[in-house]
Amino acid sequence: MAVRNRLKELRHDNRMNQTEFAELLGVNRQLYNRWERQVAQPSVEWVLRISAKLGVPMEQIVYLDDSEPN
Repeated sequence: MAVRNRLKELRHDNRMNQTEFAELLGVNRQLYNRWERQVAQPSVEWVLRISAKLGVPMEQIVYLDDSEPN
């Protein structure tokens, strides 16, 4: 199992580019880009911040991908 996020989907839902979305979230674009490409995942603290900023539950931001091998 691996932790994945839906940040790209949420960004598209808000009709923003990466720079705009990163600014909205209060993070630099390079780090946001790493999150969106699944290279890194936001910490629990960041997921809580993103959840509050976007008004969506944490479960809509991150999830466990059962298709990934252990």
